[in-house]
Amino acid sequence: MHCVACQSTIDPGDSWCPKCGAAARRADPESERRFVTILRADVVDSTGLVAELEPEEAVSRLEPALAAMRAAVRQFGGIVSKELGDGLAAVFGAPIADDNHAPLACHAAIELVRRVGSLGDPGLQVRVGLHSGHVVAYMVASEFSKVYEIGGAAQHLAARLESAAEANQIYVSEACQRLADGHVRFEFLGCRALRGFSQPLPVYRVVGASDLSSWRVRRARSISRFFDRTTERALLGRAAECVGAGRQTVLLLGDAGIGKSRLAHEFAQQLKADGWRLIDAECSPNLQGAPFSTLKRLLLSILDAAGKDPDGPSDPRKDRPLIQQCALDAVLDLPISEPQWNELEPHARGRAISDASCAIVESVAGRRRTVLLVEDLHWIDRASDTVIAAIASLQVPGLLVLLTSRPNGMPVWIARCRAEVVAMRPLDDDSGLAMLADMLGPSAANADLKSRIISHTANVPLFIEEVCRGLRDSGTLRGQWGDLALVRPIDELGIPTSIQGVIAARLDRVSRQERSVLQMAAALGPRSRAAMLRKLVELPENVLQDCLAALDRAELLVRIDSELDDALEFRHEMVRQVTYDSMVEKVREGIHARILETLEGDGAYADEPDTLCYHAVRAKDWRRAFGQGRSAGRKCLSRSAFADAANYFEIAMDALDKTPMAPLREADAIDLRMEARAAFIASGQIAEWLDLGKEAERRADAIDDIGRKVAAMTVRAGAQNFYGAPVEAVAVNEEVVRLAEGWDNLGWLNLARYGLGQAYFLAGCYSDAGQTLALAHAQLAGPQASAPIGTTPRYLLLLCCMMKSFTHTVMGELDIAEQLQQEAAAIAAETNRPYDRVAAAYSGGWLMLGRNEPAAAAAVLEDGYVLAQKHGIRLFVPVLACHLGIAYLEQGLFDRARGMLTEAREEAKAVGYTSAVLRSSIYLALATYRLGDVQAAQNMLREARNTARQQGFAGLEAEALFGEAVVTPSTSEESRAAILAALHGTIAIASESGALPLQRKAEAMLNGMLARDDELT
Repeated sequence: MHCVACQSTIDPGDSWCPKCGAAARRADPESERRFVTILRADVVDSTGLVAELEPEEAVSRLEPALAAMRAAVRQFGGIVSKELGDGLAAVFGAPIADDNHAPLACHAAIELVRRVGSLGDPGLQVRVGLHSGHVVAYMVASEFSKVYEIGGAAQHLAARLESAAEANQIYVSEACQRLADGHVRFEFLGCRALRGFSQPLPVYRVVGASDLSSWRVRRARSISRFFDRTTERALLGRAAECVGAGRQTVLLLGDAGIGKSRLAHEFAQQLKADGWRLIDAECSPNLQGAPFSTLKRLLLSILDAAGKDPDGPSDPRKDRPLIQQCALDAVLDLPISEPQWNELEPHARGRAISDASCAIVESVAGRRRTVLLVEDLHWIDRASDTVIAAIASLQVPGLLVLLTSRPNGMPVWIARCRAEVVAMRPLDDDSGLAMLADMLGPSAANADLKSRIISHTANVPLFIEEVCRGLRDSGTLRGQWGDLALVRPIDELGIPTSIQGVIAARLDRVSRQERSVLQMAAALGPRSRAAMLRKLVELPENVLQDCLAALDRAELLVRIDSELDDALEFRHEMVRQVTYDSMVEKVREGIHARILETLEGDGAYADEPDTLCYHAVRAKDWRRAFGQGRSAGRKCLSRSAFADAANYFEIAMDALDKTPMAPLREADAIDLRMEARAAFIASGQIAEWLDLGKEAERRADAIDDIGRKVAAMTVRAGAQNFYGAPVEAVAVNEEVVRLAEGWDNLGWLNLARYGLGQAYFLAGCYSDAGQTLALAHAQLAGPQASAPIGTTPRYLLLLCCMMKSFTHTVMGELDIAEQLQQEAAAIAAETNRPYDRVAAAYSGGWLMLGRNEPAAAAAVLEDGYVLAQKHGIRLFVPVLACHLGIAYLEQGLFDRARGMLTEAREEAKAVGYTSAVLRSSIYLALATYRLGDVQAAQNMLREARNTARQQGFAGLEAEALFGEAVVTPSTSEESRAAILAALHGTIAIASESGALPLQRKAEAMLNGMLARDDELT
């Protein structure tokens, strides 16, 4: 950016040219999303004030108030975006981002009310509303002017707050209050119903400006201790040691949030403890337009320090010549009656103020070693800037001048005063982790979260703090600082509103070309290649390289060492997110469309459907999003990433539904759901699996497609086995098999028979289960084996072997079960798919339990359990955990059994696996009994038996009855009768269902009890 008057380079954050002083003019901003604070103000009852007036008189009555409003807004860096006749709308934080937009807007509102009140017209009263939020900002050009407009819901909330405010009051939203708290004092008014908003919203009233400095506000908000900075502290220590030989000036330079103020104050307090005098002041963004505001703070600090010094004069101004005393009084806003001062020209007054300020600093430093700290030079007012430059150039032994600044506001005189510049860098990983350990606690359970935060924030201290605060405020982290626990999973860490402006301000320093490159890179993702950017941005090579070099110097998009050619990476994820979020939706869609077209033309991305799907969705190219989402889902299935596969299939389904309605589209939608079922099944999303079948069936009915309806019903019936009662599941599966036999599609018929066999097994109809599964097994084992879309004959054969092996094990036909298990294991070894290996381990463990080999069963089941968890095969996790618990129980490892069975039951509940909840409850009760809690065991078994009976799980009802017989102590006639009844019930059900091993166990126990009764008789 260049000055229109002298063509000197101007920083985007400057309001004037540093060389000639001309006001900076900027190019019209493009439409973009911004996080800003909106101010809405109007005159109360303006209609009543001007209703009886002529137009000229009406304008004359209201214009002073409008002028006062405009002046207040501009004083604090706001832009009037719209005038409303009796009020205005203004925006802070755009078109140039400012991380202090909320405090600035609050101070502008306070000044606005003050200015209107000072007009002396009691009829002119104003009300103000403030809200901080995301808006779309754009320039609207008319024939005669240009207006900076803002759009979005945020402006409506500001308007509603304005309407709700009382006369001469300022109402603000919670978002604005959080950002400005500490800088401004607020009163909470409770939740108010605002027109257009469905729920009452928290409302605050501005009480007044705070007298806290920015540093004190930040320190009060800080939630961590000071960490590291060993190198920087060593440099400052060396500078302090050298002050005896002459002046020493040090500038701590770094972006917002890097820790400049924290280091400066820590070091200054250390010097103060060693006997140094501390004089400090800070430049304020609220007072940039007030001449000598920074110098005034510095002089007040000097006078305060001098007043506490018993060895020096209480007021060092009295030692100065008369003109210099007047100069200091002028800065301090004290009354001056000396005619000689009033006769001086402005330039002479400025010189006198500079000389007096330097002299008073010299006198103070001459008596005692002094550290003079001036913070945030990037916000210094122009009048103070010259004086601070003179002070920093003083040749005074015993004076250390310590300054802080952001890179974009570093004064031009730093080089002239030969200051040592200490560039502040982010913390190293060890220090970042130590900082997180201090805030979150040392628990290893948070290790993954800490690593994510380090990556997300690039170890910038403020960003680390604010991300942690956001997680705690949202309830994601619970507990006290230093002992926080993660209570729910985190998809994205996000960007706290408190640092949105900090990052946006950095982005505003780059040129439009650099911004376009950065936006393209943000759309590509966290990492990209210069070669790809070269294809996308269409800039000359030398211009592109200049842009990349500038972005690298600004530490926004940096080059990294990688095997990739010219690899580029965002300094941290928050920079990428703010860059991406700053684009309006149409711009984003256009960028993603260009990326998608470029990637599809590049053969290297043909095998990356997930990447292509990402860009197709964001380009709103729904047909391509459907195709690439389906391909990505298939790819994830092939590598057993089931949860990811389900996610991509959902994207494909949603994208397809956004294309025009047609019978062919509906056929695709049904087929997609049929194919997607495998992902939802394996990842344990049973309710979603059931919904797939129901939705597909509805669509098949709508287009009168009988074949697809049978397929959809088959999928729904399979889910019903897990999600509902066996009686209902058997009825549904029998109907599906009947329809499938009539349709003559062997693939779907095999799956339907498998589902029916499973339903019979759960209902305790083991003989029917075996016969039905045998039909499917025979076809799948033959040369014409057939399976439906979304699976393979070998996979379906393995499932049939597994289910049939269960059935024969329960029936005591262990030789047949062994043959089936060997067949299942052979298929799993052949495919080496994790899902197949887990299924084979499950049936193998069940068989070994049937053989009364619990140790061998535990070894097999443990392998399967670990494999299922590793690959997210959640459907098998509860049943594997349940049978592993049974294996531990039968080995006498009761504590381990109880822990594993408890986990199995909770996981089964989470998945919605009804039979697994019941089975794990039955054996958990037995483990509880073995550990001595008889009453709890009896209650659990009674509840499980009643539930199994009500829902039709005959086999599980028999197991629960047998369990009741085992845990009931035979201490009375009543209890013995209960045991006998339970055993008779077990034998009856087991005999009818064909569960011969359970029947024999119950008969043996019954015979033993009867024999003992005979002996007693």
